[in-house]
Amino acid sequence: MVLVSQDLVYYHLRSSKLRTIFELLESDSEVQTLLKMSNVMAVNRLHYNDHGPVHSRIVSGSALEIFNNTVDTITPSIVEDKVGDINDARIVVLCGAYLHDIGNAVHRENHYIHGVLLANGILTRLLQKIYSNDLERSIRIKSETLHSIYAHQEGVRCLSTEAGIAKIADGTDMAQGRARIPYQIGKVDIHSLSALSIKSVEILKGKKQPIQIIVNMDNPSGVFQIEGILQEKIETSGIEDKVEVVAIVNDQELKRLRFDKATII
Repeated sequence: MVLVSQDLVYYHLRSSKLRTIFELLESDSEVQTLLKMSNVMAVNRLHYNDHGPVHSRIVSGSALEIFNNTVDTITPSIVEDKVGDINDARIVVLCGAYLHDIGNAVHRENHYIHGVLLANGILTRLLQKIYSNDLERSIRIKSETLHSIYAHQEGVRCLSTEAGIAKIADGTDMAQGRARIPYQIGKVDIHSLSALSIKSVEILKGKKQPIQIIVNMDNPSGVFQIEGILQEKIETSGIEDKVEVVAIVNDQELKRLRFDKATII
């Protein structure tokens, strides 16, 4: 049982390359400024929930937790398609999760497109420090990461396992703290109230499905968050048939969701 939180990411930084790229993202002035500007646009001006550095860390940790829980049952697309190895797949998961929302610094509308444009140069610069002797590999990893950023949007179908993992992880950041800022500045609606009802989110390795997400709530309004945000992301993740979501209200199971594999048209 692992709780979704911004501290989770540090638990997974065991390999030197993964730790290095995370430290580069955390210390890079351009990355951090864009994430702060994402909150200026999303929180200050639109009264949305957090889309800044804390959200990036939370999603990164959740994505790496999901990856580790599924790596023995789901072959990463990067490995399957011979784009890179298992460590490269982890780097894509981390970078895609960390950078997925930087496009909000330009505008909330089409932020997934803005994010790709902004991340392109950042990834070129940072990945060269990881793959200093392998330019082609750094370009392949950048391409996969840009796909992950683009595909995190609800209506876009993920074409890699890594992108699907980051997308689902994004949807798991829906506990109370993320809604508190807009609520405190006066935004009272079903979005903020349902998020405030969610006490915690847990990521487990399920018995029937590799990915089990437990959403603990103190009242049923939190179901709106599950159906309106998390479910939409799962349904276009490309790995939706590997996921189970369980909604629990005051220690009593309220709802259990499983998903069929969607057909790509």
